[in-house]
Amino acid sequence: MVAPLDVPRLTAGDSVLLRAWELGDLPLVREASSDDYIPLITTVPSTYSQAAGEAFVRRQWERASTGSGYPFVIVRIEDGRPLGMVGLWVRDRGEGRASLGYWLAGSARGQGIAAKALRAVVRWALSDLRIPRLQLHVEPWNVASQRTAERVGFQREGLLRSWQQVGEERRDMIMYSMLRVDLSSPAAG
Repeated sequence: MVAPLDVPRLTAGDSVLLRAWELGDLPLVREASSDDYIPLITTVPSTYSQAAGEAFVRRQWERASTGSGYPFVIVRIEDGRPLGMVGLWVRDRGEGRASLGYWLAGSARGQGIAAKALRAVVRWALSDLRIPRLQLHVEPWNVASQRTAERVGFQREGLLRSWQQVGEERRDMIMYSMLRVDLSSPAAG
């Protein structure tokens, strides 16, 4: 049996906090549900209801309680508003690697928030958890997400053809990675 994970509170600069999900984050789930893309690549419900939103939050709790990962909600410190999610998925930790995923509600995009949040989780995962390799996958058309990964210090490794089911079709993904040694790069700081 895998031990439950404790989702810590992490700060990302002086403007962003990462914490465990709460039922008070349902407005974020509602906003993400109306996005054209987020429900295709996540477990965010494509049609929002109170029950579907609560089920989403409970799935995040279950991921931590079953040891499969650390789901963080991204919160703006100034007003406490939840803006998005970053997850560190550790199912392959025994193999020396973990995966990351992130998304922001449309109203929070273009402000550097995803990079701040991702950078905080990366530093924690590589330094504190001592995970040797982190990886993430981005669709070739998602230039904003590619820029975020690269801004944080991830290295582009290559194209994985027909890697993931997204909606009704198989899609290519670009593989990015970051190693503990990469923490010394200017982007990772």
